[in-house]
Amino acid sequence: MASKSSTKSQVRLLTEKELLAMPEKDYMNDAQLAFFRDRLHRLEHEILTNAGATTENLRETQYVPDPADRATIEEEHALELRTRDRERKLLKKVQQSIARIDAGEYGWCEETGEPIGIARLLARPTATLSLEAQERREMRQKLYGD
Repeated sequence: MASKSSTKSQVRLLTEKELLAMPEKDYMNDAQLAFFRDRLHRLEHEILTNAGATTENLRETQYVPDPADRATIEEEHALELRTRDRERKLLKKVQQSIARIDAGEYGWCEETGEPIGIARLLARPTATLSLEAQERREMRQKLYGD
């Protein structure tokens, strides 16, 4: 019996152009889901690799006697840590998106049940709302400080 990963690697992934050219009736078919699963796994790997690099960079820091140099290094570390915090949050969304693919819910708006759309998912593969639902949510947040 072939393993799941060896079966996956035999399937040729679609290109973005092929994905966009597919008819609406094929929305979130197996080929599209395989494309997004691959994209999300690559993003997950990139985030985890960056996190490891940050850890190494912070470990390698040496004491610098000059206060200006020390301040510069501390500011660079603070910026890097803020970036990693954003990536940590993105990693959670990426993992949730992969789980949504596994559950058969990926590509469908959580609020309306309508398709999110290929173009939107290409731009933001972790999207859980259609563009219209996202705009409504942002408008409510702006009006009510949600």
